[in-house]
Amino acid sequence: MSSTPYTAYQPDETGAIPYSDADNAVWRDLVAQQLPNTAKYCARPYLDGFDRLDLPLDRVPQCAEVSAMLAPLTGWRVTPVPAVIGFERFFSMLANREFPAASFIRRREDFDYITEPDIFHEIFGHMPLLSDPRFAEFSHAIGKAGLKAEPKQFSWLIRLYWFSIEFGLTRENGAVKALGSGLASSPTELIYATQSTTPQRREFIISDIMRTPYRIDIHQPIYFVLDSIDDLFAAADRDLLADVRAAQSRGLFAPAYPPKQKAS
Repeated sequence: MSSTPYTAYQPDETGAIPYSDADNAVWRDLVAQQLPNTAKYCARPYLDGFDRLDLPLDRVPQCAEVSAMLAPLTGWRVTPVPAVIGFERFFSMLANREFPAASFIRRREDFDYITEPDIFHEIFGHMPLLSDPRFAEFSHAIGKAGLKAEPKQFSWLIRLYWFSIEFGLTRENGAVKALGSGLASSPTELIYATQSTTPQRREFIISDIMRTPYRIDIHQPIYFVLDSIDDLFAAADRDLLADVRAAQSRGLFAPAYPPKQKAS
């Protein structure tokens, strides 16, 4: 995982993150900008989850209060972490029904697009789906598979999470809708993923997903579309490491994006 210019906020003696008025204003303005877009472009499970949680709109929520909302619904909790954690820790936390939340919030200059996960992405993007027991169980299954995986298998397994929970699409009443948390929290990529003719939208096939490279610093050139969300839930009962091994034996697809420019 890459480095980040952001520094994690540290909790005070009560366990709360002391967000500033400026931080709360960024949250408020992000929510105000994004809510009309999510209402128009996001899938029903995300919208139902957002309504279920009743998150504060005018300030950054504390992880403890979000955990208190999630616990009776799915048994999950949210824990503040630095912006970047390794795959092994990520899988371990998911297996323990614990979601890692980067504690900082983006700066104004990164308002519309940020490559790192911030607290807006973690809470506004991820928590609605984690309030649904079906999506929560899928994330749990990814974590359990990750605990059994070898390090060389991590990147193959994480692609399934990336192209579903983070950047997945689904069809509702004939329209393509955003399911992934990375889309729900992105003011620009949400509309791009669902409306633009530029990206490819491919059938949701697990073996293809695991073989598809991605970059975290650009809008995705490829998205995978679920015809039925039940297809995603069924993956929680699969032998995902067997899927990983099969994908490894066939190798990666050629990247659909240009190579990243090296700094001069």
